[in-house]
Amino acid sequence: MTPTSTRCVVARWLAGALAAVVCLHNVVCMAAAEPPAEPGPLEIHVSPQGNDAQDGSAERPLATLEAARDKVRRLLEKGPASLGGIAVVVHGGDYLRRETFELGKADSGTADRPVVWRAAPGQMPRLLGGIPLEGFVPVSDPAVLQRLDAEARKKVVQVDLRAKGVQDFGTLRSRGFGRPTVPAHCELFFQGKPMPLARWPNEGRWEHIAGFPEDTADNDGHGGKIGRLSEGFYYAGDRPRRWKDPTELWVHGYWAWDWANSYERVETLDLQRRLIRTAPPHGLYGFRKGQRFYFLNVLEELDAPGEWFLDRKRGMLYFWPPEPLASSTSVVLSRLDQPLVRISEASHVRIEGWTLEAGRASGVEIRGGSHVQIVRCVLRNLGNWGVRIEGGVNHAVVACNVFDTGDGGVSLSAGNRQTLTPGGHVVEHCHFARQARWSKCYVPAVLMHGVGLTARNNLIHDHPHCAILFSGNEHRIERNEIHHIALETGDVGAIYTGRDWTFRGNRIRHNYIHHTGGVGMGSMGVYMDDCVSGTEVFGNVFYKVHWAMFIGGGRDHRVENNIFVDCDPAIRIDGRGLDRSPVWHNMVYDYMKKQLAAVPQALYRARYPAINELDHYYAGDAGVPPENNVVARNLCRGKWLEVVWHARLEWVRLADNLVEGLEFVDPQRGDFRLKDETPARRIGFQPIPFHEIGLRRRS
Repeated sequence: MTPTSTRCVVARWLAGALAAVVCLHNVVCMAAAEPPAEPGPLEIHVSPQGNDAQDGSAERPLATLEAARDKVRRLLEKGPASLGGIAVVVHGGDYLRRETFELGKADSGTADRPVVWRAAPGQMPRLLGGIPLEGFVPVSDPAVLQRLDAEARKKVVQVDLRAKGVQDFGTLRSRGFGRPTVPAHCELFFQGKPMPLARWPNEGRWEHIAGFPEDTADNDGHGGKIGRLSEGFYYAGDRPRRWKDPTELWVHGYWAWDWANSYERVETLDLQRRLIRTAPPHGLYGFRKGQRFYFLNVLEELDAPGEWFLDRKRGMLYFWPPEPLASSTSVVLSRLDQPLVRISEASHVRIEGWTLEAGRASGVEIRGGSHVQIVRCVLRNLGNWGVRIEGGVNHAVVACNVFDTGDGGVSLSAGNRQTLTPGGHVVEHCHFARQARWSKCYVPAVLMHGVGLTARNNLIHDHPHCAILFSGNEHRIERNEIHHIALETGDVGAIYTGRDWTFRGNRIRHNYIHHTGGVGMGSMGVYMDDCVSGTEVFGNVFYKVHWAMFIGGGRDHRVENNIFVDCDPAIRIDGRGLDRSPVWHNMVYDYMKKQLAAVPQALYRARYPAINELDHYYAGDAGVPPENNVVARNLCRGKWLEVVWHARLEWVRLADNLVEGLEFVDPQRGDFRLKDETPARRIGFQPIPFHEIGLRRRS
């Protein structure tokens, strides 16, 4: 090799070596510059086919939620930052619950590493608070068959609950208006739907109070007479004569008012006088002639598909299945009288994708803590509430289905009214249907009490009373769709509050309320009842609503930029705070005065200056007029405004409302655009973001 070629080889070798060194240097520098990838969440698997002696891996899952919780706690003791978070993956199938699944402070995650309890992809884990029932057989006891109608004898089947190991049937308790929340008795569910106790008349029909002992009647405060609860009421006809054993007989009714129901146990049934006396403790009002009621829990009235009856002495359940029983038929009896899940003082925990059903109490209870989320869960066929949240901050119920609850849907109570500190809880993107199967009144789909709570983008329908009920301050109710509410009651609103001068700062914006029901006085869209004041009602759409926006004596409301179509009327305002009758005068000068005095005066008067104007009226006792209500820039097709019962039109601050000659594109199909938008633009009407209203679920 010549010197020249040798030098070339050496040069090439040195160049390659230098490139390798540079490359190695770059790799080392890149490794030093880029932090190591954070570990993903540690997964723990649970399956009905698992075993708690296994390690919780995907191949060797645990069997119970408690075993997974204990494993999570041991891991959290090492510090969640070292784990990259924890995900408990719960596989599909039934988890039969005989006791509450409890999570506490020790089960908390952190803001960036929450502890997530989620369904396995594409699977549906079900926490079942009841027992599946099988082994129904035809009724063979001649004494029982004799008590049934001829057609029912061919259809009714029976199952011995005690033979199935069920000894606790729960207790039928009085429920309804003014009654405390109590666990339900055992209930029967068929193919995921609640079945009615045997009753007369059957569902959809009512009997009516025929009268009451006149010599014991009281004045009802409204110029009429009302029967005393302790003295009972008269019924018409002789239907009860066919009932052999009325010892477990109950009645349910709207005894005096269409907004106050209760279930009452029959203490005495006088067949000769056609007189019923109910057992104490009695309700709040009394019995009014003509009011609705029905009998329930009667074996002889098991005469329609779906009805059932439990002979508690024998433990025998009788049932008329709506369709033939087969191996695939699901029949479940509720059993657990505690919440299926209770979360106390925990933070940064998320439950996702579970189904919780067939408990006698609530689905989930959350107390204290922060940032607990219930996400994409199904809560159904429960005796009390879907979710109850007491205290804490920034909890959320998101994208859940809440169906067929005995009381309400989601209850939020948080924030401090003494300091006006917000609670921050949110209910959003949830679907609510058929709440209040038992309690009926004032157990809404969403209940909010306190300060700074939010209900938005929910779909709510098929409710016997109100959809959203709130009390307190600075809540946000926005972009919800509400329809077919007040299906069994009257004098109620889809969105409702009342009877407190200090419930202020609340905003009701961009909701769509349509096709509401109601008996008697009917139902309202937004009902500001009994002089409650200071609410903003902006940008809502009301379609086919009776008394769509109702101000019941209150002050300082702002009703602006709303659309009213075919309502009766769009806006109604009364002056009940001026009425001299004891009912209304005492409401203003006793109850509401005490409520006003119960809040910190300096704080509230600075935050809500209009409260100061009440001092003038409390210096005397002539009543409080419904002044300073602003009604501006609204669009209306149909009946517009009624000012009644002591109120005066000059007290209403009307401005720039369009109430004649408006034509909308197609209200029946939900298209509320104006065919000619020029007049609306002229008055400064702001377009309503209709495409953002209602259920808008996110992945």
